[in-house]
Amino acid sequence: MKNRNYGQKTDKRNPNGTFAPGNPGRPRGARHKATQAIEAMLEGQQEALTQAAIDKALEGDVTALRLCLDRIAPARKDAPVSFALPEIETAEDAAKAARAILRAIAEGEVTPVEAATVMAVVEQFRRTLETTEIERRIMALEASK
Repeated sequence: MKNRNYGQKTDKRNPNGTFAPGNPGRPRGARHKATQAIEAMLEGQQEALTQAAIDKALEGDVTALRLCLDRIAPARKDAPVSFALPEIETAEDAAKAARAILRAIAEGEVTPVEAATVMAVVEQFRRTLETTEIERRIMALEASK
């Protein structure tokens, strides 16, 4: 039977190179030696490097211009979505909201990805309503005893 050292820290690796049980590897946030070396070389040079990139961009260097613009106005990861959604007070209302989301997809008001994001929010809210209702019922039952 193999001794797996569960729950014990060890610096050893398995024969295939993976970390042995109990050895999580590098701590969270730890930097690779190459990254540390580059950071040390760049220490104190941030302002000069930034100015050099700006100068190159102003001279017409497309790559430097893209770099500068990406920092000034980064690409949006998402955008506000606007379409009719009924008020949600109950689980039944959440079903009506789901129908409204499907209708919005069918009518081209929102993309399927946008709809999935909104639907996830509706589902989370429905779960919150459900949990709140269960808690209210339990408290009522306990109070009636």
